[in-house]
Amino acid sequence: MTGLLDGKVAIITGGASGIGRASVERFVAEGAKVVIADIQDELGASIADRLGDAALYVRTDVTDEAAIEALVATTVERFGKLDVMFNNAGAQGDASPITELSAAGFDKTLALLTRSVVLGHKYAARQFQAQGTGGSIVTTASAAGLQGGWSAAGYTIAKHAIVGVVRQAVAELAPLGIRSNAIAPGIIMTEIMARTFGVPLEEADGFSAFLADRLGSTQPLGRVGFPEDIAKAAVFLASDLSDYVTGTVIPVDGGATSITQGTFATEVVAAAQEYNAR
Repeated sequence: MTGLLDGKVAIITGGASGIGRASVERFVAEGAKVVIADIQDELGASIADRLGDAALYVRTDVTDEAAIEALVATTVERFGKLDVMFNNAGAQGDASPITELSAAGFDKTLALLTRSVVLGHKYAARQFQAQGTGGSIVTTASAAGLQGGWSAAGYTIAKHAIVGVVRQAVAELAPLGIRSNAIAPGIIMTEIMARTFGVPLEEADGFSAFLADRLGSTQPLGRVGFPEDIAKAAVFLASDLSDYVTGTVIPVDGGATSITQGTFATEVVAAAQEYNAR
């Protein structure tokens, strides 16, 4: 590692698994102190224990405003400041099509995927202002936030809204020295893929390996993505290397959103069905 985050303190929501876990490990390897915010207590605590003094686990429901406010306060109490807020927590949410999507299901999806990002901006920006230091806010968006057809309606709409949050943050927060950027992952092999297709979580690694082998050739760079690919982009946006970068949504998708994907959506469903039938 190159010490790109030496001396920085970061919060990573959804930090106990998938993209979040990979990012926690990469941030610490680059010199940061990291607060892991999640609701997966056993996983989060075990990661923090393994990383020692560089990490702290804080149980946080990102749909609860008071919990996010407390998360920032706890971070500052433990590490003395905050430099980076990585709004990463998420799940698919309500998978219903538009014609079946209920108001309650839609609201729950937006609360998890979009409102949490707004609140992460709110309390991180307040802390940055109080410090007078500026800071970096990074958010996990999605290829589904750039194009339709990648996921269910609620998820797609919620991830599109994140783009609006990032752009509005530039208008309001850039004059304060606060940067806001997002990463739009493509097909990334995480536990969410298993949950989406009804694969038992204990088989998530096997399912990911199966999909990676089956679907890699459908992607422009010839492979699917992994959590570490997103973590590396997050380190860049959190570091001083990107100190003149704000308002961007960076696709980390192997080029997938630059072209027409054709039959990929049906191929991934067919592959999942094949796996489950074994």
